[in-house]
Amino acid sequence: MKLIKYPTRLYASSKGVIISFLYLGGGNRVRNIVKRVKKLSNEEVETCFQKLMKDFANRHRHIEKTFLHHYKRIQDQYGKSLEDFSHTKKLLMGAFFTKEYSIQAAALFNPSIVPHPDQTNLKTGEQRFILSLRATGEGHISSIVFQTGVVSKTNIRLDKSSGFFSTLVKRIDTNYTKDFIKRRASKFASFNPTVLNSLPETFTYAEAHLIFKSTAPHHRSHKHSIEIVENVLDSNYDLENSEQMPVNEKVIFPNAKAESMGIEDARFVMFNDGNLKLYYATYTAYDGRHINTQLIETKDFTHFKIRTLYGAAISNKGMALFPEKVNGKYVMLSRQGGEKIYIMFSDDLYYWQEMRVLMEPKYEWEIVQLGNCGSPAKTSKGWLVLTHGVGVMRTYVISAILLDLDDPSKIIGRLSKPLIEADEQDREGYVPNVVYTCGMMRNGDVLVIPYAVSDSSTAFATVKLDELLNEMET
Repeated sequence: MKLIKYPTRLYASSKGVIISFLYLGGGNRVRNIVKRVKKLSNEEVETCFQKLMKDFANRHRHIEKTFLHHYKRIQDQYGKSLEDFSHTKKLLMGAFFTKEYSIQAAALFNPSIVPHPDQTNLKTGEQRFILSLRATGEGHISSIVFQTGVVSKTNIRLDKSSGFFSTLVKRIDTNYTKDFIKRRASKFASFNPTVLNSLPETFTYAEAHLIFKSTAPHHRSHKHSIEIVENVLDSNYDLENSEQMPVNEKVIFPNAKAESMGIEDARFVMFNDGNLKLYYATYTAYDGRHINTQLIETKDFTHFKIRTLYGAAISNKGMALFPEKVNGKYVMLSRQGGEKIYIMFSDDLYYWQEMRVLMEPKYEWEIVQLGNCGSPAKTSKGWLVLTHGVGVMRTYVISAILLDLDDPSKIIGRLSKPLIEADEQDREGYVPNVVYTCGMMRNGDVLVIPYAVSDSSTAFATVKLDELLNEMET
């Protein structure tokens, strides 16, 4: 079996910056800044604004739109007292409550890969792809970024980046139904469904919040159930249409409390549902204390929905969805207890109740921990799954197993050695001695594997599918 490693690399760069709202602790700080800006003369405003635009306008797209949006957030707190500001003063006020954030200053790693929705104008043997990566910046907060490119039989070509990055904005006008909330909130044993009685049949998050706020004094005993509903509304959201934005510029940054400290290790898969093709991605949401599993849904990488997965089997990390249903059921892999791979089946994409052990450590290079490396690939011989194993000195390697097509709870093949491990020159980095991936892609008879190297760069390797399958021990 011949594994080919390519010289193409992606590296983390502190130049990858976004702009976001500057949260300041304590009401007095915000109030004092507003007072100081109010006192600025027209000349001071103009001078400061000109320098602001000179320093930052070329670093971000639509920067004035962002400043105005942040000004309106401050205006919502102070009412009409800021309405007499000039347009420039409004923009400047917004800029005082804006900051740059370097999304990948710490690391860029853990890639997954799927075929691009657009496969036009390619040569024979070529396939366009979308790569997702975990970008980690200040405070170790992770987000999702994308890289597009083309793979051929002999080369991997990455599209040139514009250098701009923009966060995808959470929609505030998404409509929810009582049934949508009830099905999710009812998974919590302590939930009292009568709190939904005060809501109309359809509503936005803001409308529900106002209704709960007005009725709260009369229903103090419902406080916990109201919090559950608001958490469901916060974590199940849509992102605004990003059709006009290049894929490489899009950033999915934490938008909910449950993921406030990071969106980790997205595993994208192209899902075949009859004649319909969708893209799903599971990721770990982290709030600094707890983890939850979220699901991204998109048809075209311009419209994104974020939904929460529920159930007793959703209790750890590394969920990876199969690319199609098996025997009429959704199938998912996961890592439970930190060291074994589990498999789950469900009639409901969002609700997973039962799980069973699929694989336990066997070889010395996986004694410490086992997990999947993304969604399986369907082959004529079975479901091919990349796995990660952790051995001595917390050394990570990538290997593979093969599952039965009709009953994927059965392992019918297993590599007796690692497929990819860190070369001597790749051992140093943000997290030493680690190779890791969150997905692979078939390109004809070749398997394309992007993988993180010590959490400091992303490399690419290919292997012929038949050669890999022939190495499997039955």
